[in-house]
Amino acid sequence: MLDAAFFRRWMTATASAVDREAARLTDLDSAIGDADHGANLQRGFTAVTAVLEKEAPDTPGAVLALAGRQLISTVGGASGPLYGTLLRRTGKALGDRAEVSREELATALGDGVAAVAQLGGAAAGDKTMLDALLPAVEALGESFAAAGAAAEAGALATVPLQARKGRASYLGERSIGHQDPGATSSALLIGALQEAAA
Repeated sequence: MLDAAFFRRWMTATASAVDREAARLTDLDSAIGDADHGANLQRGFTAVTAVLEKEAPDTPGAVLALAGRQLISTVGGASGPLYGTLLRRTGKALGDRAEVSREELATALGDGVAAVAQLGGAAAGDKTMLDALLPAVEALGESFAAAGAAAEAGALATVPLQARKGRASYLGERSIGHQDPGATSSALLIGALQEAAA
């Protein structure tokens, strides 16, 4: 079973992964976006780590809800509201249980991803973070490792796609051949979940 400490570990592991990969995220974003994705997420998850240390919520749902609120208030651009919505809605779906199963997390994360899709008006194949998150949620029912692999594969699969949503969609066909930064950072989030479980 997964308790609040597990979810705090997940957020800390995500912050570390974003720190490590911030320059790569910004490089990807400079090709088809605003060149600020890495720096924005780095600032956001650093703030998440700090607030979780200070407030130490005691349920999985409360950890994710607090992390989501923090991202919305500290991250500019589209990624703050999108990641914030993902975590807040997932946390809300988990409710106030002290421990949750991997299957319950998969269901709740599915709610979070649906909220992101609604907010951004995007679907699978639009070359967005959903291309990593949707397969990850499906695979999470099987195992954490399967979710990590599915998210990574989903991010790589955005390279040949033409962006249909978000800033990259303004480029039309010129967005083809570039890996989507949002899908890439989403794969980091799921990879950090796999790391926390290990």
